[in-house]
Amino acid sequence: MGAKRDYYEVLGVPRDATKDQIKDAYRKLALQYHPDRNKSPEAEEKFKEISEAYAVLSDDEKRSQYDLLGHTGFDQRYTTEDIFRGADFESIFGDIGFRFGDLFSFFFGDRFRERDFGERVIRGSDLAYELEITLEEVAKGVEKEITVPRIEKCTVCNGTGASPGTSPKKCSRCKGSGRIQNIRRNGFATFVHVTPCPTCGGKGTINESPCKNCRGTGLERKERRITVKIPPGIDEGYQLRLKGEGETPPNGGPPGDLYVQIQIAPHKYFKRDGDDLLFNLAVGFPQAALGAEVTVPTLDGGTLVKIRPGTQPGEIIRVRDKGMPRFRRYGRGDLLVRVDLTVPEKLTQRQRTLLEELAKEFNQPVGGKKSRLVF
Repeated sequence: MGAKRDYYEVLGVPRDATKDQIKDAYRKLALQYHPDRNKSPEAEEKFKEISEAYAVLSDDEKRSQYDLLGHTGFDQRYTTEDIFRGADFESIFGDIGFRFGDLFSFFFGDRFRERDFGERVIRGSDLAYELEITLEEVAKGVEKEITVPRIEKCTVCNGTGASPGTSPKKCSRCKGSGRIQNIRRNGFATFVHVTPCPTCGGKGTINESPCKNCRGTGLERKERRITVKIPPGIDEGYQLRLKGEGETPPNGGPPGDLYVQIQIAPHKYFKRDGDDLLFNLAVGFPQAALGAEVTVPTLDGGTLVKIRPGTQPGEIIRVRDKGMPRFRRYGRGDLLVRVDLTVPEKLTQRQRTLLEELAKEFNQPVGGKKSRLVF
């Protein structure tokens, strides 16, 4: 990526431009390249470039630092998040429904949000849960109630961390900002190192009377019963996302999500192959040779299957629309009946005699008699 362009050049304003001139120039360019309005491939990068320029030049302190040292000195003093924090985007985008929190997420993703244009709010952790269901439940869809252990807001102090009847006090060290700035000057350059306040842990407040239930954390571990709606035809290993059902973070951030991974229990009769079901049907030699009608199981009850005369072992009989519902689509798969030939292990004398006579008819030596294979 090439060197950054001069911020004044990006906005098309002179170096002595007033705040109003900078604001008007940015508004015109931002509305032209806003990603919601301009779908061209280069619009997003252009929008980020002009927004960064405006975030610096609209702030007196940042602008002075930039005028003095340019990009190099400026980058040493500020993080990328600091560049955007505090800029007056709200008044520019308010009339088109684009808030500063949306802009911050556009640049830095959903993991961090901005609250009151200052404090960083961290999203809660996601949780995972494995849920085993039966094939019959998959076929019809089902609602399951699961119990999930997770971190939630303390029910005694309502998440404040302070004992009931008291409230947190502003931290005297950081004056409620949650951050400590260490300033170091080297010649013409000024370096500012920002760290979380060690006294309040970055919260900006101190609980002089901590809640006994959560020990001042504002959080407690609980087991929560959650209903999971499972749509028909869901696949093995599919993850259902339950938004906001994850863990609650400190400082009032949004909760994480719960991901429920589906496991399907082995079935007594069927194996699943996508939308189809496989079933092994054991038939005897007379049925395979002469043909028959037999009842086979399905997820909806028994159904008749015709075995044609001369059916061979391993042959597949397809029964339409008796498989699984297609996941989030119309229709169903098929039932694939695989024919297996069964051979009796014990015979009565009459059965043996009948089979020996049949073997003679087919000229097939049996009972230990040697035969010559003809290829």
